[in-house]
Amino acid sequence: MTTSAPIRSAVPFAGLTTLRLGGPAERLVRADSAEDVVEAVRAADLAGEPVLVLGGGSNLVVADAGVPGTTVEVASSGCSVRALSEGKALLTVAAGEDWDAVVQRALAEGLSGLECLSGIPGRAGAVPVQNVGAYGVEIAEVLVDVDLYDRRAGIVREHVPAAELGLVYRGSVLKGRDDAVVLRVRLGLDVSPSSAPIRYGELAGALGLPLGERAPSARVREAVLALRRGKGMVLDPADHDTWSAGSFFTNPVLPVTEANAVQRRADVLEAGAPMPRYPAADGQVKLSAAWLISRAGFDRGHAGPGGRVALSGRHSLALTNRGAGSTADLLALARQVRDGVRDTFGVELTPEPVLVGCRL
Repeated sequence: MTTSAPIRSAVPFAGLTTLRLGGPAERLVRADSAEDVVEAVRAADLAGEPVLVLGGGSNLVVADAGVPGTTVEVASSGCSVRALSEGKALLTVAAGEDWDAVVQRALAEGLSGLECLSGIPGRAGAVPVQNVGAYGVEIAEVLVDVDLYDRRAGIVREHVPAAELGLVYRGSVLKGRDDAVVLRVRLGLDVSPSSAPIRYGELAGALGLPLGERAPSARVREAVLALRRGKGMVLDPADHDTWSAGSFFTNPVLPVTEANAVQRRADVLEAGAPMPRYPAADGQVKLSAAWLISRAGFDRGHAGPGGRVALSGRHSLALTNRGAGSTADLLALARQVRDGVRDTFGVELTPEPVLVGCRL
């Protein structure tokens, strides 16, 4: 493989992921521009090598054996604002930009729409892949388009509309595929010091506002960060509760009849305790994975093999590395939780992170 970007060998993924787990990358290429990303991926493809495209490593579980071939670290930078019309602006962001820094930049430019997505680790290129969402907001609501490198055709496709990305709850047509690499994202935001209407009850409570009200965007950001810190969801190198991939399982979305069956099982276990349920697309119902996990007998802090991994002490949906864990340990704990919820409620939880070289 030939590329102008620097190449390092046998780099441990423990230093590249928020879980601090995973074996070595056979070769690691740091790509500091969109052109470098395209060059590195194209060179590896021409050499017939496996390729892993890496962002901030915040939603990644890598096997203890590591990753063969070439890992391309997307570290491109660049963020610009252009007025669209009265009250609207377009924020264009390179895929390698730190996501929370993008949120900060938007607020500094007087733009609103991203404040509820504060504190989410990772880089901007992963945001449309996951259709990142939090506190009642999904990136699908503001995403205009993306630039992609099409590996099959060997070309850059510019301004691919958001409508073509199949954005769904915590996913898109890009998730689980390796033939398209996000190079740039464009977001349509409001020019306003006020947030979008608050749609998430916990956040509204923290702000002391009724649902549907607005607040200064900066105030909403601080409230979101405080809530995330309370759940161990803001990265802190000294705090093992933040050594995670965020929420390990997605909230299950079920037809109403299946959700009602889960409710009946919950009623038998805990009479009078309401099971959280929320309306979802196509008339379905979204359940709380965290609630199901805790009611299936897995309390916060529940330890996995040898205590090397555990559920977060602050958020039962986060699986954490306590400092000496392995990916095998983490997956063993994830299986225990998944199987416990299935046996108790008949619901199969789905992992949210991308699993590389391993499976649940």
